[in-house]
This record gives sequence, C-alpha cells and structure tokens, in this order.
Amino acid sequence: MKGLWLISLFVLALLLPIVVLAGGQGGFDGVVNSIESKYHARATKIPFLGVISLISRKATGGGVSNLHVATFEHFSGPVDGDELNRMVEEKLGQGWERIIRETRKKGNEQTVIFMRSEGEKMGLFVVDLDGQELDVVEVSVSPDHLNESLKHYSHSREDDSKDESD
Repeated sequence: MKGLWLISLFVLALLLPIVVLAGGQGGFDGVVNSIESKYHARATKIPFLGVISLISRKATGGGVSNLHVATFEHFSGPVDGDELNRMVEEKLGQGWERIIRETRKKGNEQTVIFMRSEGEKMGLFVVDLDGQELDVVEVSVSPDHLNESLKHYSHSREDDSKDESD
C-alpha cells in the first residue's frame, strides 16, 4: 500500500508542471510570455525591480507599488492592434477594463492601457509599442498619490512657463 502511495505522489509531481503550463499564465507574466511566443521576441526584465518596487512603495507612503516592467528591444514586424488588444484582454482576465487604445499606421506604434480597481488603489497595465521597442508595465497606484503628483507637476510646469515669458 505504501508503494502505491509513493507511485501516486511521483506521478503527481511529474504532471504538476504540465498542468500548470497547460493552464496558462495570466496577468503580467502571461502577457509577456504571449508576446514572446507570438512575435518570437525576448523580453528584458529590469534587474532588482522587486527592490525598486519596495523602495517606491516606502518612498511614496504606499502610493506606488507592485511595479513590473518588461521591455522588448529590436522588436520587428507590424503588430495588428486588434490582435494585441485581444491577447492582453485574454491574459489579464476579468476585472481589467481598457481605457485607452491607440493604433498608428503600419502597426509600428500601438498603445493599450487597462485599469482595474484594487481596493483603495487602482491597477494600471500598459503595453506600448514605439517603432522597434515594446514596453509592458504594470503598477498599482493610489489615486490620491497620483492626483498629488499631477498637481505638483502642473504647478512646476506653470512656473517654467512663467520663467520663459519673463
């Protein structure tokens, strides 16, 4: 009886990676892996991004967190905007809503931005193709922190334009 239990455990251990891979990944990794597979490109992930995300969370008082970034350099071939949008929607799953989709001629400039509620924060997911560089970014942001940052930025821009007119 003990041997049957060990055999069952061994078979389960062998099948687990297959079941996980067959189920497919979702979220950030699912989108990045789908882009890699579809366009035969390799993503570069930013080293120590987990540490950077932790520092940004502490520096912003929790206003910015869960930062994920992948970049594809030397990205070639046109990208069908409908196909890219569908791929991202499928991999992100429920709860995400597309808020921006911009497609330029010839498919070498594409931007899709999705958003979802994350309690007191909002999740943002951006896929941006500009020529031969494609970037994928996911981040959680406090709307209050974002609003304060935008106010600060708009005040500094007004100060800059006053200096230029003097």
